[in-house]
Amino acid sequence: MNLSVSAVLIYSLIGAVFLVYLPYGVVGYARVKLAGQMSDRLEMFRRPRATVDLLPDYAQRANWAHQNAFEALAVYGVACLSALVTGVDSPWAKIAAIAFLVARTLYPLFYILNIPVLRSMMFAVGNIANITLFTLSAIAVQSL
Repeated sequence: MNLSVSAVLIYSLIGAVFLVYLPYGVVGYARVKLAGQMSDRLEMFRRPRATVDLLPDYAQRANWAHQNAFEALAVYGVACLSALVTGVDSPWAKIAAIAFLVARTLYPLFYILNIPVLRSMMFAVGNIANITLFTLSAIAVQSL
């Protein structure tokens, strides 16, 4: 299937939105597990932000990965939309969109598993994808 650049950008943006919630499944699992051990089983759910410190380390890292995903989505959303608005039609835009999704899929995994070097590499790949889309948009603006 040969998708247009616009289609890849739109689908990747939808995928990026879903990826925001990927690490939160781990947080939810840890919350349910911990709530079962508490005297007030609903406390974990009544004050979710106040009880993050009670979660095991892996779940805290999953929570941080979830928060970081929102931050990454904001920048990627602008990069995607700028490429769409300026009519970018480059295979590099497709590569950047796919690279972003792959990096943002692996990022929370490496975060949860506490592998900082690989996590940082995935963060860098995501940022390079954003820079690529912004650069292609700037080039496309020159020809409008």
